[in-house]
Amino acid sequence: MKYAIPLPPTYTLTIQGSDEAFPVNRVFCVGRNYAAHAREMGKDPDREPPFFFMKPACAVVQAGEKEITIPYPPKTSNFHHEIELVVTLGKGGKDISIDQALDHVHGYAVGLDMTRRDLQLDAREKGRPWEFGKSFAKSAPIGPICTADKIGHLSSATISLTVNTQPRQSSDIEKLIWSVAESISYLSQYEALEPGDVIMTGTPEGVGAVVPGDVMHGHIDGLVDIVVSVSK
Repeated sequence: MKYAIPLPPTYTLTIQGSDEAFPVNRVFCVGRNYAAHAREMGKDPDREPPFFFMKPACAVVQAGEKEITIPYPPKTSNFHHEIELVVTLGKGGKDISIDQALDHVHGYAVGLDMTRRDLQLDAREKGRPWEFGKSFAKSAPIGPICTADKIGHLSSATISLTVNTQPRQSSDIEKLIWSVAESISYLSQYEALEPGDVIMTGTPEGVGAVVPGDVMHGHIDGLVDIVVSVSK
């Protein structure tokens, strides 16, 4: 088949201890999935049904212990960090039961959901979509994937972020309002999941702004840390 224009690039993530790459299909993000973060965003943390938004594949940037750089995006003066547990799917499906959901997990990684907070809040107040605040290129630095067949499934692990070595976010993934299995199951009722899909599971409290020159260090026990700096 001849294409009218060049094919778009394939975005991938590295896999710890492997020379294979994980091709990114879609990026689903769980909103307000820690009670303390819901409160700091001015929302009720009760366990209402989860909601999701999406990022494009071009949001993904391969990150790792070696420092990588992302640009400070245009049209914002309030660029926020959100540290998150990232789940990669190796098998698709629809109407997946909670009991079988983890069978679809390929692996786990440390990620950042970078957010143009001023644009997101303005859209929220006007009842408009969040895309300009959340869904832009290079807004999801993600570290190497640690595969589930090697590390098992995470249910409790410290999750933390520092900026310029100063603590900003610290919690435990056991505080997720909706667990990984529940999020996969719920999402699969609305959309058939596919291999290569990525789920960012939400951020704990302590989100805040970064500026050019800042260096973020993200950590989740048992996974590979990420170090991400912000350029102009």
